[in-house]
Formats: sequence, C-alpha cells, structure tokens
Amino acid sequence: MLSKNQIKLITSLRQKKYRQQHGFFVVEGVKTIKELLQSHLVLHALYTTEPFNIDAKNEVLISETDLKRISFLTTPNTALAIFEIPQPKTIEKKGLIVALDAVRDPGNLGTIIRLCDWFGVKNLVCSKETVDCFNPKVIQATMGSITRVAINYIDLVDFLKSTNLPVFGAFMEGENVYTKQLPENGILVMGNEANGVSKEVEAIITNKIAIPRFGDLQATESLNVATATAILLSEFRRSN
Repeated sequence: MLSKNQIKLITSLRQKKYRQQHGFFVVEGVKTIKELLQSHLVLHALYTTEPFNIDAKNEVLISETDLKRISFLTTPNTALAIFEIPQPKTIEKKGLIVALDAVRDPGNLGTIIRLCDWFGVKNLVCSKETVDCFNPKVIQATMGSITRVAINYIDLVDFLKSTNLPVFGAFMEGENVYTKQLPENGILVMGNEANGVSKEVEAIITNKIAIPRFGDLQATESLNVATATAILLSEFRRSN
C-alpha cells in the first residue's frame, strides 16, 4: 500500500515547480517505462500492478486502486515510474538543430521530440517560454524519444546570435521550401502555436521558408506546428 508521502510526492510532480524542486518526473505505461529503463536515465521508483523483475528496492507492487490514485491518465496503464531529471547535455553547434520559440502545447512538444528522433536531429533548443519537456503529457507523447534527443532551455535570442550556423524560420510569407536548396548544417526555428515566431527572434533569422498551400480555396490559415515541423525536417533531409 502506498504511503501518504509517496502519494503526495507523485501527484506533486504534475507541476513544473515540484519537478524542479525534487528533480524527478513521471512516466506512465509499460512500453515507455521499459524503453527508459534501457536508457541512461536513473530510475527512482517503479509502482506497478504486475512485476517488472527489476531491482527489488525500486519496484513496488501496488493495487489497481492505488494506481488510479497516483496516475495522471484517465485510464491508468499498469505501471507508473519516477525517474531522475538528467543534467542537460552540451549543445552541439553542428548538424541540423531545431529551435522552439514559445511552443506551449505538451502534445506538440512531445511530437516534435519524436520527430527530432526520427529525422536524426540530436539537439533541440527551447526558449524558456516553451512547455517543460518533463511535463507528463510531453513524456507520454514522446513515447521514449526523449532519451535520444538532447533538450536545452536557453535564452533563444542569445543562442541564435552566438551561432555561425544559418538560421531558418517557418513563416507564411517565406520562400517555398520545395524549391529551396537546404543545407546539412543549420537551425530551424518553429514558433508559437498562436503567434508564430516572436519579433525578437525573427530579427535574427536569415532565411524565411514556407510550406505552400495547394488547396483551391487557399482558406486554411496555418498548419499545426508539429505537422509543419515534420514537413520541414523531411525537406531538410531530402535535400541532403
């Protein structure tokens, strides 16, 4: 049976300030937990209704009722684990880097992390206004990819000013990405869901690119940021 302190700790990790205070984040679902167990991440505790057969001191068998009490999901998925938040890795200023300017939706960030993993983007840099990558909904959406992408939260303007790499940004009025030759090394900036790239960041961008609309009515206002990221990353890789 779970203690009150265990329940209090786990449920507090829904909020960013407590994740930062304790240095832990929550992962749910057997498949994702097993993938993280095979990574460099350090397990703090595993609460499960079925044995994982890992180090006994970290594994706690609980009832389905207890799992429902601590789960962040509407339908709990057999197991919940707490991992230590790792120290951020040094940003490699080479290859293709994705930069996010105040992306707020956890599902979008989680999907973009998976896209970085899929397209071999090793470094993802985020403005401090971007949603926390250890938010439970982000973790759920990454499906394990968070272990293979280095994520850093930085002052995005300072970072872009300090690099010698060409900086690309997604804009409605940009150059058609399908006709532009894209480099192997560069930074792709994706903006906020509602407002796009901020004016401060836009001033630093050297190449504005766009995904053209092909619909007869041209009525669609914009693409979802994760969908746009997928298309642009595909084009960067296709060009090289």
